[in-house]
Amino acid sequence: MLHLLAAMSPGPSFVVCIRTAITQGFKTSIALAIGFGLGAALWAAAALAGLALLFELVPSLFTALKVIGGAFLIWIGFQMWRNARTPLDMQANGLTAMSAPRALRYGLITFAANPKTAVFFGAIFVGLVPNDTPLGLLALLITVIFLNETLWYIVVARLFSLPRPRALYIRAKTWIDRAFGTMLAFFGLKIALG
Repeated sequence: MLHLLAAMSPGPSFVVCIRTAITQGFKTSIALAIGFGLGAALWAAAALAGLALLFELVPSLFTALKVIGGAFLIWIGFQMWRNARTPLDMQANGLTAMSAPRALRYGLITFAANPKTAVFFGAIFVGLVPNDTPLGLLALLITVIFLNETLWYIVVARLFSLPRPRALYIRAKTWIDRAFGTMLAFFGLKIALG
């Protein structure tokens, strides 16, 4: 439950999901959501394996990952800002969508760009997951985290891929892209400097 509440809080993944749902459509956004779920599962497994402790022992590793992840998000934000005036390429049959594997990879990289997730999971797991927890229960925990993240972003994608939000986006694309680009750059800076 705690993870689901954290997944629902707005952050870089939320911004990327909304924009992908509006510009690429629901099917592509499902692959993106699966990428987010895989990213959450990856960080959860890393935290269970002791990555959060490694970050405490080698703070420069955590700093390097924060800077790289923050730079990636700033780059995405910059690209959104730079291309804000570019018209959305619409075909007669709907949106031109990126491939599912590319969307999945984009979701995974976007989620992995925030190493603070590993620290979040590490902090939760230290207090709630006993050291002698059977491997099967740990696998179940990672599966639940994957499902929470994926299903939440599928719901978000569905809502923002509907015709009304898409029509609103098309009318205000320049301003929305600049706002989302600014938010992503802000999240990137916050991650890199935080």
